[in-house]
Amino acid sequence: MNLFGIPMDEEGIKYASIGRLKRQHNPALIYTIPSFHNPTGTLMSERRRKQLSEDCQKASLPIIEDDVYGDLWFEQPPPKPLKANDKQGSVLYIGSVSKTFSPGLRIGWIVGPEPVVINRLADIKMQTDYGSSSISQFLVNKWLKNGYEEDLTLVRSELKCRRDYMIEILNTYFSNIVTWNIPSGGFYIWLKITPSISNRKLFEKALQEGILLNPGNIYDKDDHTHLRLSYSYATLDQIKKGLKRISELIIEMM
Repeated sequence: MNLFGIPMDEEGIKYASIGRLKRQHNPALIYTIPSFHNPTGTLMSERRRKQLSEDCQKASLPIIEDDVYGDLWFEQPPPKPLKANDKQGSVLYIGSVSKTFSPGLRIGWIVGPEPVVINRLADIKMQTDYGSSSISQFLVNKWLKNGYEEDLTLVRSELKCRRDYMIEILNTYFSNIVTWNIPSGGFYIWLKITPSISNRKLFEKALQEGILLNPGNIYDKDDHTHLRLSYSYATLDQIKKGLKRISELIIEMM
């Protein structure tokens, strides 16, 4: 499998690049996370979603739409999924409870054309792991029917507080050495380090301090200026201590 990245901006995938990529690489499909993208946290605009769908239909390019973060919005819901306007059955929509309910529950769903695609995927799933746990599916079914919206409200509130706290720490310790966008949902903040330093050396120095970083070259081999930060798991104290130390390491390396 050969993977090729598509350029992005603050609105999401740059759809104008699709024609060029189609000519150069003849891709089989496009994989995208329109809502609160991992790692950038970007929310694809409604205009961009519409144009992306139209361009992919013209190019006969199927889309895999990964929407595992779509329910984790803070101020307002994201635009409708690409699948909502799929008239040709060319979008395969993926959802999951691993981000909203419990990371240990590897339960998700796929919306796509029947019977060919869904039946084939169900067959592959069964051959791979004999199907998901019946108990896990039962728990998720109960949760979706009773308590889903209430729990999501709590999760969104907690994540928003954590995002705001991380932004506060960034403003305190990083204002002169990195830039960032404020995500409107999801788990991640995408930092751009403005001084010219080695991301690899920063990664190694942070690891020696017990801090595991996600540098940009994990996601794009040519990206040596970004870091992905997550506010979803660490405690507030860990966030503060970790970020303060990272800022000190960057300054030491300047």
